Amino acid sequence: MKLNELAAALGCPIEGCPDETVEITGVKGLEEAGTGHITFLANPKYGPRLKTTRAAAVIASRAVNGIPTLVSPNPYHDFARALELFYQPPRPKPGVHPSAAIASTARIGEGASIGPFVAVGEKVSIGRNAVLHPHVVIYEGAIIGDDFTAHSHAVVREFCRIGDRVILQNSVVVGGDGFGFAKRSDGTHHKIVQSGVTIIEDDVEIQSLTSVDRATVGETRVKRGAKIDSLVQIGHACTVGEDNIICAQTGLAGSSVLEKDVLLAGQVGVSGHLTIHEGAIIYAQSGIGGDVKAHSRVSGSPAFDAAEWLRAITAFQKLPEILKTVRELARELKKKNAE
Repeated sequence: MKLNELAAALGCPIEGCPDETVEITGVKGLEEAGTGHITFLANPKYGPRLKTTRAAAVIASRAVNGIPTLVSPNPYHDFARALELFYQPPRPKPGVHPSAAIASTARIGEGASIGPFVAVGEKVSIGRNAVLHPHVVIYEGAIIGDDFTAHSHAVVREFCRIGDRVILQNSVVVGGDGFGFAKRSDGTHHKIVQSGVTIIEDDVEIQSLTSVDRATVGETRVKRGAKIDSLVQIGHACTVGEDNIICAQTGLAGSSVLEKDVLLAGQVGVSGHLTIHEGAIIYAQSGIGGDVKAHSRVSGSPAFDAAEWLRAITAFQKLPEILKTVRELARELKKKNAE
């Protein structure tokens, strides 16, 4: 693809290019790019690397001296769009593999690709253009919308509901039993039937080995546009808000509510029965034990304001020195009082 064709496809003007017909063969990072590649600059702190890149062009927010630039108001987004022009993951051909087990009462829309050893239960409904890779299992009564993709070993449990354009990566479990037990008088545990469902709204992607549990009663819900990373636990009766980002190894205990545009960085722990309000950012390895205000940034365990936490953690590293100073002052004061 020529650079001017790429610019037209992205809707980005070209600056600083004497030959707009230079051939672009792919998209690479600043350090990996070669003479036929286009790269991108989204974070200004990586700007010095442009001096050594071998890329043929760059996507950036403003013209860069010495290299043809596709000027973009959102370079990272246009990088993602450019990447799609050069690579699309292979899509299996429509059809049902002979080894798939499809219940007679299941309804599957046109254009579906059902891979080897897929199991689809009774009274399941799946919309158009679904792709079910090998060993996907859809339990009885699940209702799934159009353009659904489930990678190998993903599971959708009984009666769960999934919207349009949802992607489940490998070994995701939607609607597994919530962790609920009642203690008997003799100290043993009685399993509480998890009678609720899990609902996944439109345009959600859930990454590998993540579990979104069904509710004891009522529902667990992941709202439109949320993106959930690998190795995340969403407990029963939780609500994950619109356009949330939840990073790897995060755990939400039961009945946690995340409002719109919340970001949870890696290894965040949420204790449950609380609300993280709209636009809040929770930094990595934070422990959330109470409600978080809208648009706040918190860190630490227990978590509090991130700016205060930075000051506190700086002081924490100096505690041995501070303690030594306090002891010396105490000795001097005791000596002075003795005199």
